[in-house]
Amino acid sequence: MNTPEKLFHTLLGLGDDWEITELEFDKDSGEVRLRIHELPCLLPQQRCPDDDGETDLYDHGREREWRHLNVFEHKCYIQSRLPRMRCKSCGKIFQAKAPWEGLNLHFTAAFESMSLLLMREMPVKKAAEFIQETDTRLWRILARHVAVAYRQLDFSETTCVGVDELACRKGHNYVTIFADLVAKRVLYSVPGKDSSTWKAFVKELEKHSAKAEQIECVSMDMSVAFKKGVAETCPQAEVVFDKYHLIAKTNKAVGDIRRAEIRRGGCYNDLKLTRWIWLKNPENLTEQQADRLKRIDQENLITAQAYQMRLCLQDIYQLPRVERAESRLLAWCRWVRQKAKHARYGLLSIMVKVAMCIEKHLAGILKHWEHRITNAYMEGINNMFQMVKRRARGYRNDENFIMMIYFVGSKLKLPAVDEPIHSK
Repeated sequence: MNTPEKLFHTLLGLGDDWEITELEFDKDSGEVRLRIHELPCLLPQQRCPDDDGETDLYDHGREREWRHLNVFEHKCYIQSRLPRMRCKSCGKIFQAKAPWEGLNLHFTAAFESMSLLLMREMPVKKAAEFIQETDTRLWRILARHVAVAYRQLDFSETTCVGVDELACRKGHNYVTIFADLVAKRVLYSVPGKDSSTWKAFVKELEKHSAKAEQIECVSMDMSVAFKKGVAETCPQAEVVFDKYHLIAKTNKAVGDIRRAEIRRGGCYNDLKLTRWIWLKNPENLTEQQADRLKRIDQENLITAQAYQMRLCLQDIYQLPRVERAESRLLAWCRWVRQKAKHARYGLLSIMVKVAMCIEKHLAGILKHWEHRITNAYMEGINNMFQMVKRRARGYRNDENFIMMIYFVGSKLKLPAVDEPIHSK
């Protein structure tokens, strides 16, 4: 006869080692409880985790309860007193593992898997409300799985690293993110953005079968702290100054020149409502923006000259050979200085600072042509992390934010598999 107990036995995949001894539904609380007991055939299969020796039954632990997936709309709990075994040779006492257990003491593996799926798609607090649990308990589930899965990551083939900082909340509060630019995954994240973050990163590499000596190149912005960190911890690595940050610096200079020209040059009618025109490449302009650009007196506008400088700098990155790129970059710097001498109100002095930056960091900028890497992946995941942070309305602390960075960006194998924490 196919009883409800047998049906749940099949659904839970208990096999021949366990049986459901009691099935109860409490109408007042709306909760379903399954009481499960081991069968005699389970005990001979148990082996000591230390020496793989034979064991015998010592006693049964205290009664425990696990939250399982809902039965229809009703909460479901599994209750059991798990057997404790004793090794015949070494005397070690340990608790047998139940097939439904998750990594946390109070949840089944199936419940944890569903929780992880929900937390990937919505804020933890909303996921907790949906499954009628506290967000603190869900954070513990996430922390346990992320910790176990992250510990199992292998960095032994990592050779090309990208690094960038990310604001974690208002004020000067940052976390530094290290990523594998080839495998496209986050390697490590740590609070702060100074040179000590590199020491923490190198220390973490050793926990994942990797060494600092294997890092061949590093893509980053022109941060003095990051340069110092690389020099101290990975002196053999070649530093590649990221193309994105250089172009972004030039774009900012164009915007600053536009605002200064409006204030000092009286070109309000020509430049008002044109901010986005100067940020885009010509081929990306809308039809209305392209028409507006044609009607602007570009010959006499300093902003238009700065815009052309930015476009010329971008074109240099299309050159195939580093020798030609070096010649063009130095020529670009001379051209900017020459134009700045004759510019009204010294407005192009802002662009001269960009030229000085290029000359100062020329060696690292030219490494782009050798390695052909950028921080585009870093900027992409930074935007993704910012979106996750906004969706959650921020996080209580840096640890939770870093945990979410690993959860979303490290390509962890979830749900993680590890020995759960047991008490004797």
